Amino acid sequence: MQKLVAVTGATGFIGSVLIQRLIQDGWIVRALARTIRFSDTESIQWIQGNLEDFNALHRLVDGVACVIHCAATVRGSSFQEFERTNITGTENILCVLAKQKHSPRFLLISSLAARQPELSWYAQSKYLSEQKLIEYSDQLQWTIFRPTAVYGPGDKEMKPLFQSMYRGFLPVVGKMQNRFGLIHVYDLVAAIQAWINSEKTINGIFELDDGTPDGYSYQSLKAMAQQIWKRPVHCIPIPNLVIRYIALTNLWFARLFQYSPMLTPGKVNELQHKDWVCNNAPLINALPGWHPRIRLQDVLSEVI
Repeated sequence: MQKLVAVTGATGFIGSVLIQRLIQDGWIVRALARTIRFSDTESIQWIQGNLEDFNALHRLVDGVACVIHCAATVRGSSFQEFERTNITGTENILCVLAKQKHSPRFLLISSLAARQPELSWYAQSKYLSEQKLIEYSDQLQWTIFRPTAVYGPGDKEMKPLFQSMYRGFLPVVGKMQNRFGLIHVYDLVAAIQAWINSEKTINGIFELDDGTPDGYSYQSLKAMAQQIWKRPVHCIPIPNLVIRYIALTNLWFARLFQYSPMLTPGKVNELQHKDWVCNNAPLINALPGWHPRIRLQDVLSEVI
């Protein structure tokens, strides 16, 4: 019997790493993509479409053992932009799955931001996408992963921060003592692999980061960079009024010129939040074969 898995968001940062690892594990991957794609291997089947295309979604999930839902919008100038993909898109694929004769296991790659939905449109949309999945609890075996900030090969969001540190400047948004977790994309993908290969049912919401005790702070990042690169790194606090003015201006320009911004007032709220540290223990207990192996200090020079 073929090991067949469906993946959304397969062309994104996490998804592109994931599908290669799944293929290496012997899975046949059926992946959703907006544009026509061709493969030189039988191990991946591309389905052209999006989360609004019910015909494509039916073809995507037909006969699969598992669905890994990675697709998400992380940038937007209104709540509706996040809602379309993160909430409605999730609901669409769940509706399709509910009509399957044999429902596959479902893994939603959410975000730790969903822990604080009041902070931003993104956080709210991720929380509400989780609630859509929970509504299907009587029809699906489901799991939710809430990773903290993910970095590694192909990352475009965290890389500028690390590059700035390499140049000797670490911008500080919020308080110096704020704590946050990080996780390398390989560790996140390893957790997904452990989940998909597990023979037991794993229901629930699980947070995950790299396991650094109490996470990171701006001060610890500064000390780490100075130790690795043997040069001074200066923390540059950005005043609240300044960063919020920049975020509001960026949002205004985004709406005027119709692009999707990353820095918005909501994103500032996320960056200023005092605690983005995870507790890996529940996931490690659920997946005994998994634990994070990569620490930032071991790969910092690579990620820039």
